[in-house]
Amino acid sequence: MFIGIGSLFVEKRGEITLTGVSLAWGAIVTVNIYMFGHISGAHINPACTFALGLVGQFPWKQVPVYVLSEVLGSLFASLLLKWLFSDINGELMLTLPTGPNPASNLKVIVLEALITFFYTLASCCCRNDPRATKDLGGVAVGAVVFVIALIAGRVTGASMNPARSIGPAIATNNYTKLWIYVISPLIGAIAAASLCFLHLIPNKNSIKDKQAINNLNQIYSDDIEHENANAAHRQGIIIIIFFLPQ
Repeated sequence: MFIGIGSLFVEKRGEITLTGVSLAWGAIVTVNIYMFGHISGAHINPACTFALGLVGQFPWKQVPVYVLSEVLGSLFASLLLKWLFSDINGELMLTLPTGPNPASNLKVIVLEALITFFYTLASCCCRNDPRATKDLGGVAVGAVVFVIALIAGRVTGASMNPARSIGPAIATNNYTKLWIYVISPLIGAIAAASLCFLHLIPNKNSIKDKQAINNLNQIYSDDIEHENANAAHRQGIIIIIFFLPQ
């Protein structure tokens, strides 16, 4: 969030363009996936976290912790940027319809849901499908973010992420149309996760199924180790008996 939102302040000073802002968002998403994907899954987005929980691919008990962490991270980044760039109106961080003729609420809802759908679909399929090349998952998702920001950045702000909108809203105490940027990404993310895990990815298992399979594998592994230990013990007894004086 710090890098992505920070690029907006730099762009305001005329030092980079929309392409630069979009590239910053795409690059930092890619870096985060490679840095933290193996640790936390690098959800980054409460809409994705909620959607994964809804389709059984993420434990529900961890959803509140992840969502809270994502929102707090966005809030901290927004407050820090507001302080660092105090000469620029902090409301620049907000995700709102822009331009001389701002898009209507309906258009913003549809576009935000649509771009979140494509973002979530790319993230789920590239990073979870066993047929996909995992090493390129982060690059693919980052590229999608880059293109989406180019297309929707000047229309809706290209949020795709409730945390992205909530943090700046709290930091600036401006909640204009915030509900749109919370509801729309949830709709898009749930639709994408449902399509991906219920129809596109083969041999998909819910988190409960995976835990059950892991438990069975562990039991099977323990049984094999126990049997091997017994076999070794029996062989040892036979050897001792063989070498005993007759």
